[in-house]
Amino acid sequence: QVQLMPSGGGLVVQAGGSLRLSCLASGTISSVNNMGWYRQAPGQQRESVANISSSGITSYDDSVKGRFTISRDHADNTVSLQVNALKPEDTGVYYCHADGLMHGISPFVSWGRGTQVTVSS
Repeated sequence: QVQLMPSGGGLVVQAGGSLRLSCLASGTISSVNNMGWYRQAPGQQRESVANISSSGITSYDDSVKGRFTISRDHADNTVSLQVNALKPEDTGVYYCHADGLMHGISPFVSWGRGTQVTVSS
């Protein structure tokens, strides 16, 4: 099994502030392809905010470009999201995500527990 453990959330941050979210993948992992972060704003559906591939290609939602930076540590199977210049509309539950292979050939998709980020105005 592949499990994702987030850290760094559960915070209330003033608008304009910063925080760093991290997520560790563990388990019977052969390789990790994509790792990313999703968020679910109050009353909204979950949406992707940032993704990074195994080759380092990054993708961001337009709402966070220039403010959020995603990175990964391949050795530790960790993905991090540096979040700067926070806005109240960034408030939501953030979820880490990963996909790849288990046991050599078996694909996996794994989600971490949601972690709350609240941005006050």
